[in-house]
Amino acid sequence: MGVQLARYLDGLVSGIPCFPQLWGLMEIRSVSVGVVAIKSVSNGLYLAMSKKGTLFGSVKYNPSCKFKERIEENGYNTYASLRWKHGGRQMFVSLNGRGKPRRGHKARRRHPSTHFLPMLPS
Repeated sequence: MGVQLARYLDGLVSGIPCFPQLWGLMEIRSVSVGVVAIKSVSNGLYLAMSKKGTLFGSVKYNPSCKFKERIEENGYNTYASLRWKHGGRQMFVSLNGRGKPRRGHKARRRHPSTHFLPMLPS
């Protein structure tokens, strides 16, 4: 069973089992070509990444909320921080098998933990 990205009222970022839940509903907005902002519909927080690669919810949209979106060959999307890099390498939004966020520098583009499948709300 997969997990989906969720953000709670306190700004905690986590993964939840893949079945429709309000906390998991995210809005992906294009801010420029190939760059998106991801916002929680339930609480209005933006997904952001710190300089250390930690995911968190931000009340205000800022440069840490910009992610480079790439559609991979397998049809899944990856999201890399546009602002931060670690040792010259991109830092990716990533969840482990239990739904906990992984630090951005621990994940690579080809790793399944960085692959997300945007879906229309049902």
